[in-house]
Amino acid sequence: MSSWIVAPIILPAMAAALLLLLRRSPNLQRQVSLAATALLCLSSIRVFMLAIEGDVLSYRLGDWPAPFGIVLVLDRLSATMVLLSGVLSSAVMLHAIRGWDEKGHHFHPLFQFQLMGINGAFLTGDVFNLFVFFEVMLIASYGLLLHGGGPRRLGAGFQYVAINLLGSTLFLFAVGIIYGVTGTLNMADLAGKVSQVAAGDAALLRTGALLLFLVFALKAALVPLHWWLPTAYAAAPAPVAALFAIMTKVGAYAIIRVFTLVFGAEGGAAAFIAAPWILPAALTTLAIGAIGVLASRVLVDLVCFAVVWSMGSLLVAVSLFDARSLTAALYYTLHSTLIGGALFLLSDLIACRRGRWRDDLEPSPVMANAAILGGLFFLAAIAMSGLPPLSGFIGKLMILDATRGSDSAGWIWSVVLATSLLVIIGFSRAGTMLFWKSEAVAGTLAPPAPARVASLAPAAVLILGTALLSLGAGPVTRHLEATAQQLVTPRSYMDAVLGGLAEAQRATEVR
Repeated sequence: MSSWIVAPIILPAMAAALLLLLRRSPNLQRQVSLAATALLCLSSIRVFMLAIEGDVLSYRLGDWPAPFGIVLVLDRLSATMVLLSGVLSSAVMLHAIRGWDEKGHHFHPLFQFQLMGINGAFLTGDVFNLFVFFEVMLIASYGLLLHGGGPRRLGAGFQYVAINLLGSTLFLFAVGIIYGVTGTLNMADLAGKVSQVAAGDAALLRTGALLLFLVFALKAALVPLHWWLPTAYAAAPAPVAALFAIMTKVGAYAIIRVFTLVFGAEGGAAAFIAAPWILPAALTTLAIGAIGVLASRVLVDLVCFAVVWSMGSLLVAVSLFDARSLTAALYYTLHSTLIGGALFLLSDLIACRRGRWRDDLEPSPVMANAAILGGLFFLAAIAMSGLPPLSGFIGKLMILDATRGSDSAGWIWSVVLATSLLVIIGFSRAGTMLFWKSEAVAGTLAPPAPARVASLAPAAVLILGTALLSLGAGPVTRHLEATAQQLVTPRSYMDAVLGGLAEAQRATEVR
């Protein structure tokens, strides 16, 4: 076992507890939170370096043998997602400490608890503990969503709480059904036992699997379970919405993990049970997201629907569940998380510089730092819409290439390309209103004094990340190909968690 595996969970948990004790010292609280986030980013790099060698590592809390104790598992996928979380959270924290964290109580403890839940969901090897980390993540997100107060956030928060409480209830039902049928919730153990479920219990197993998919689809904002995202993310404070860009990826991650490891090729009666549902829902998500982008009259709403649209693109690739399509899905996951976070931060920067016009998509006086902001928005727009040369273009090509052998390739290509055009038009219109038409009202009331150019750095860093994904597409893709191969051949995962028990299960299957 490597103790580094637990670091991305323990560090934010300990930081959150300490920050609660420092609530009467805002400046010290800010410094501790910033340091904790930086340490988390460094530990995520170390964890990634452990996984890149190709071995699957496990950490047994209390040294209880699997499948009886709590186990954390580090493979290429979980390490990549933890690293993504560390990079995004560092940029978001740098943006938040410029004033957003002072607009309400307990921002920093909630931020750290949120990171604890996100990283725990990526690292856990147990379905019940996945539920626990989902709850940690969601409870923290409730507080962060309401940070700063106001009736709009309160209304959005009520909807957000209601839909997620329903999701949590369904998650518990699914966990109970699967445990009742198999006698275990350890994912590696489940992977060996679902194929041995008696024929009379197969219907129950499929029901539990589909309920899990429903919960994960809700988290991933898959149509028709997407409606909460534009309302909640648009009402959230900008740094919170930027951090939430990875929360939808937790849902996508859970679909990939559970429906390749547990309900994958060796899932018996429930093998690939979610696959027929994902593709039509993902194509519909693409259409709804693109129409929303085109119809938006406020920049943050446009960004929210762009996030919905990007989740449709990602899940189109996931729906095929082969190594090639999963590689494309994982590359697009990295891209869409970085650019989604960047766009939420840019929306806030633009709104702060436009006075009473805020982020409404209508002409206003020329804003401060317009040239720099316009350049960053242009780069972010072409990245999100999938134009060259940034990572969105490469990710889109990878998805199209991975799906060209599918029976539904005609539908996939048509919907992806048509909705991409709509998104390009939507972002073009937004950029025109925000920057090119500003001179039309140059004589009206000027916006407030500009913030420093340094405030643009967090968004710029995330956009730079998409450029680096494009420049390093070769090595990044090779790593993701190895990650996808590890996903579709889960024996190494089972052996790392179960050890000799996995061999015994295989011997039982042979007999």
